[in-house]
Amino acid sequence: MVVDDMSTSRGLLTNALDSFGVRNVSSAADGATALQKMASAPVHLVISDFNMPGMDGLKLLHALRTNAATRGVGFLLITGRADREIIETGKRLGMNNFLKKPFDPPRLRQAIEAIVGKL
Repeated sequence: MVVDDMSTSRGLLTNALDSFGVRNVSSAADGATALQKMASAPVHLVISDFNMPGMDGLKLLHALRTNAATRGVGFLLITGRADREIIETGKRLGMNNFLKKPFDPPRLRQAIEAIVGKL
């Protein structure tokens, strides 16, 4: 699942995933919608932007990790602000990996494969 409040970013991520052969991809414009969708249609991996209104990426991660049904979901945080505090908080909350914006498809693929294995 791709979670980003910017439709352009969701499209770029979805297109990159499609180019890797990953085609069963859902998306959400915010963390709350992502949680609602996952309640009825579980996912293996969440690729989430950090900076979103309402529920940012770290709050989404916290919600996933504190729910037994989503505790084991892989989580990749994408951020333009990869400062130490964000990364350390993410790691403490159970983030599997992060990727700094801007990124290219090969780096996205590496970040995902570090979580789920070879695509």
